[in-house]
Amino acid sequence: MAYARTLSEIETMPPDQIGRVSYEAPPRLASAGDEIFEAILFPNRSLPPAGFALVMGVVIAVNVTLGVFFTSIGAWPVLGFCGLDIFLVWLAFRLSYRQGRHHERIHITADCIRVSRVLPSGHESRWSLQPFWTQVSVDHPGEHHVRVRLTSKGRSLFLGTFLSPREREQFGDAIAAAVVRARQG
Repeated sequence: MAYARTLSEIETMPPDQIGRVSYEAPPRLASAGDEIFEAILFPNRSLPPAGFALVMGVVIAVNVTLGVFFTSIGAWPVLGFCGLDIFLVWLAFRLSYRQGRHHERIHITADCIRVSRVLPSGHESRWSLQPFWTQVSVDHPGEHHVRVRLTSKGRSLFLGTFLSPREREQFGDAIAAAVVRARQG
């Protein structure tokens, strides 16, 4: 069955604040006794820096070997394409690691739910919601396109869209329990 998007599956909540993120330590949003839940979500990185160095070493070794071989038999233009290949693989990894800077921070106290989303470009959007007026739902549980949605005053905000489906479900359950604790005071 084809998956069709409905209006309820589109993020409709405008942020309260937008701006550039400062990479200083984030200010404390509440005293330690008031905090009910805090999470910082980052996308999964499949290749650590040591693995990147190993992959680039293999790519460089193979391309240099091929470049030298083809140059020795008179096909010297191949050497330029080998260099281009090395550069393109490096660029692809660089862009992938840049996407890894995307993150979301969720902070829940008895009085407020604060969400901060930082894009790879450094732009940050912030939302403030009241726990008593916020509903947490996990859309399409058990399916690949599961989503964690915060709904307040008829507007929706999706969290953790870069997580795996299983991680989104677990996160949705954890944040729903935290909102219930916040309502109980």
